Amino acid sequence: MKDKFKDNCKAFDSFIEIYTPKEFNFKECLVYLNRSDLECTHKVRDKKVYKLIKIEDNKTLVEISHNDGIMKVKFLNHIPNKIIKEKIGLHVWNMFDLSTNLTSFYESVGENFILSKLMDKYYGLRIIKINNLFECLCWAIIGQQINLKFAYTLKKRIVEKYGESVTYENEEYWLFPKVKVIANLKVEHLKELQFTIRKAEYVIDVAKLFLNKEFEKEILKNNLSYNELFKKLISIRGIGSWTADYAIMKSFSINCAFPIKDVGIQNALKNILGLEKKPELEEIELMAENWKDWESYATFYLWRSLYD
Repeated sequence: MKDKFKDNCKAFDSFIEIYTPKEFNFKECLVYLNRSDLECTHKVRDKKVYKLIKIEDNKTLVEISHNDGIMKVKFLNHIPNKIIKEKIGLHVWNMFDLSTNLTSFYESVGENFILSKLMDKYYGLRIIKINNLFECLCWAIIGQQINLKFAYTLKKRIVEKYGESVTYENEEYWLFPKVKVIANLKVEHLKELQFTIRKAEYVIDVAKLFLNKEFEKEILKNNLSYNELFKKLISIRGIGSWTADYAIMKSFSINCAFPIKDVGIQNALKNILGLEKKPELEEIELMAENWKDWESYATFYLWRSLYD
């Protein structure tokens, strides 16, 4: 993955250029990134993404744009050194999942009645990753059994209360709180933000696992298969099958994760197929036989159809 990134990246003084695959649609990615005005870990403005990225102790605000097959990552608040530039570039590369060969996905599902429509409509859309596994798991836990708007509200509260920020041109840009900060909180601290007791416990427990080095993404990524990773995740209190599959889908380069019980998947299929009621799990399992090894991308495209 790193070699592929290096072959498609060129660094300049105040920005990086990333040469994107032909199956890449920045406009479609922006639709996903801009789905809530309560999002606090990035901003979408004038067809550009603004995101604060922390590498080691270096907090760099970047402006991400795309034109004619080239993604430009511009450094705004300072110019990082060469090593940090490369790590920022790799972060953005992974965030937009640019290593995945979408041609294989399209060839695999091109004849499928359900996905062929979505493939044509959202061609070039890629799963937007959350590179930080701790942040990804926390976000998944926060979103359990509540509507999306309230989930974003809780996220905004915890980020702006306990996260780090950089101010640039009178605007504040935020990072998700550090593991150590969350691990040292008490349940009462998160209850003040309207977290339930259980949800507060789960988030703090996950932070403690990361703090104690019981859970490290690089080790998990290099040594575990999908099934092994899934089993390890669901062994954690507060993480069920949906949360585990969501985290695998959004934080790893594994495309077979499938949060099949997701209400969004059910609603999307109901709309696309013109059904009177949401399909049963057994029906979805049957449909998904045609999406084997690409369940994560099938899920992401089904979710995208809901934003219309």
